[in-house]
Amino acid sequence: MIDAINKLRRNISGVFLGNPQAVDRVICCLLARGHILIEDVPGVGKTVLATAMARSIDCSFSRVQLTADLLPTDVLGVSVFDRTTGEFVFKRGPIFANIVLADEINRTTPRTQTALLEAMNEATVSIDGRIHRLEQPFMVVATQNPYEFEGTYPLPENQLDRFLMRTRLGYPSPADEARVLDLRPANHRLPQLEAVLHKDDIVELQRRVDDVKVDRSLLEYVISLAGATRRHEELQVGISPRGALALTQAARATAALASRDYVIPEDITGNIEPVCAHRVVTKAYGHEADASTAARILRAVQESIESPA
Repeated sequence: MIDAINKLRRNISGVFLGNPQAVDRVICCLLARGHILIEDVPGVGKTVLATAMARSIDCSFSRVQLTADLLPTDVLGVSVFDRTTGEFVFKRGPIFANIVLADEINRTTPRTQTALLEAMNEATVSIDGRIHRLEQPFMVVATQNPYEFEGTYPLPENQLDRFLMRTRLGYPSPADEARVLDLRPANHRLPQLEAVLHKDDIVELQRRVDDVKVDRSLLEYVISLAGATRRHEELQVGISPRGALALTQAARATAALASRDYVIPEDITGNIEPVCAHRVVTKAYGHEADASTAARILRAVQESIESPA
């Protein structure tokens, strides 16, 4: 298992230079059957990271450039009348791929954003009264610029909740930035990047992640964390049961990345902010506007509860 994961790591890191934590978080979401939202300013490699991950796996991949004039049917698909048969034929949209890169998701309207909800939550698409199942593995890698940038629409709470993690990349170190300027990996390495794993390998890795053991004391620790956020005086909405499930599954995937078949407390504590900060609503500033406040509150909650030894 770890050999396959390391192959994927090395392949992605050959294009996305620096920030190995971001690479691990993308892989963690993939193994946990989750979706990831990569949020940062333009030009720090969000799309390069997402594309490198998709090209490292032998599976179907689609990229959707989300804009203000994009309609839900442009993403999901549409039924078209076939004159030869006299019947409507469903033409699948780009959502019907194993890995979907939703580029600049907050530049499209809330109507189109919410069209992704069913696909992300249930891996199905309902069109004209018919349910179409999406092939596994299925993962949405979305990128967005900070919402205060011109021409963006904040993601609604129910859309944010479908992402297993939200993460930032930050600027590279001077050494890594020098490598980017010298090697220009997006222009030279990314187009030639070859797959190192098949989609069936990913499905098998996901199955193994499900088998990672979580001790009862750690489950109770997650429940205590979630309960503390629901009672916190600075939060309108705390971690939901879905959020607690997401934190536990992310901990399983993190253990697998470390070549363990059991979860330790650090697998949970290291994922609290990327998994939970976008799921809570602060009283002072609301949801999207104050991610740093949510992170601060979660750190305080974490410090107030003793983790299992």
